[in-house]
Parts: sequence; C-alpha cells; structure tokens
Amino acid sequence: MPRYIVERQFPNGLSLPTNASGAAKCVEIVNTNAEEGVTWLHSYVSEDKTKTYCVYDAPTPEAIRQVARRNDLPVEQITEISVLNPYFYLSMAGASRASASRTVYRAPWRPFRYFL
Repeated sequence: MPRYIVERQFPNGLSLPTNASGAAKCVEIVNTNAEEGVTWLHSYVSEDKTKTYCVYDAPTPEAIRQVARRNDLPVEQITEISVLNPYFYLSMAGASRASASRTVYRAPWRPFRYFL
C-alpha cells in the first residue's frame, strides 16, 4: 500500500487534549479512516502547533481527502513517499569487513514529546 505525508495547517493551533476526550477523538478519526482503508501511522507537530505532518498508508490520495473531510481536518498537500534508511547505505560505503567490524554506527537519539 502506498505511504503518504499529509501536510496540514491549523492557523489557531492544533488542540487535542491529552485526556479521555482527546483519546475519543483519535479513536473516532481512526475508525472513520478505516472505512476507506486509510491508516494514520503517526504525526509530527510543529512547536507552535500550527502545522502537522501526518504519515498515512492509503490506497489513494483521494481516500485521504475523503476521510479528512469527514473528520473535519484540513489538507494542504499530500505527497507519496518512500523510506530512505541511511543505515542501509553504511554497508555499501566501501569499508572493509575489518574496519566495519571496528566501527560502531549509532542512530542519534532524542526523546519524544508526546504532549500538545
């Protein structure tokens, strides 16, 4: 299934409480999405909460637009994406087995912020 980034703008800021009503809204969105075969994987929220970048699996961009209308969510742009994993390329970087075995590659770590 194709994967997409959906860019949204919330001029007054996104408001999704971290309580039972916020959880209920997320469940409602997920259930509406499922009716069209759309899966919301996760979202990134700008610091000022005026933009979100949501990752979806969906059959078509139109399916995302349909559920966005039903969920009363804005859609600025939908872009089909694929995964680029830099650690896949490390094995192809030309390093010998000996030097590769001495080299430790670590992904940068940053704690997630799960609040709005």
